[in-house]
Amino acid sequence: MTMQLHCFGESGNSYKAALALELSGLAWEPVWVDFFNGAARSAEFAALNPMGEAPVLIDGDLRLSQSGVIQAYISEKTGKFGGETPEEAREVLRWVLWDNHKLSSQAGMLRFLMNFLAPEKRPDQVIAFTQGRLKAAYTVLNAHLTSRDFMVGRNVTNADLSCCAYLYYPEPFGFDRADWPNIDRWLERIADTPGWKHPYDLMPGSPADRA
Repeated sequence: MTMQLHCFGESGNSYKAALALELSGLAWEPVWVDFFNGAARSAEFAALNPMGEAPVLIDGDLRLSQSGVIQAYISEKTGKFGGETPEEAREVLRWVLWDNHKLSSQAGMLRFLMNFLAPEKRPDQVIAFTQGRLKAAYTVLNAHLTSRDFMVGRNVTNADLSCCAYLYYPEPFGFDRADWPNIDRWLERIADTPGWKHPYDLMPGSPADRA
């Protein structure tokens, strides 16, 4: 049975799940969530996910939300991306949790404030504060990737798929790959993985649709 991922292209959290699905080889299809026209706040979507967030994965009678949970489920089904030893598995989880708290949560909010709000509604002080927090996260990530090909072990894991997600988007939000050479090389390495796709190629929806 083909799994369905309710998602939209602008969502870095959706991309974490979509990229894991795509690289896993599982049969799946995206279902567009029209987020910018309020679909995630609709009663229909609330019945799907009371949290009102994308992504949501449907696999038969199973329904999962939160990108980290979906990534873990893909690992359960395929044996991929979870680490090759118990020690690696714990390290993968550590970086997924770090990303959710320190990197993606900040990057997602900042990218929204800087690109998807009307200019007159953009809170300059919040933007400056969040850029500072993100710089600290980039520093941690860049240092970790010194002399490493991937976040944990020898291959792509959920740690990579989680931490990389927002960093491929073209909209400005205080991240320039040229400033972070280890991150830059790592992103290139992930993009060279067979089956990799940019978020706007992998999922429906992009800023160009609303231009």
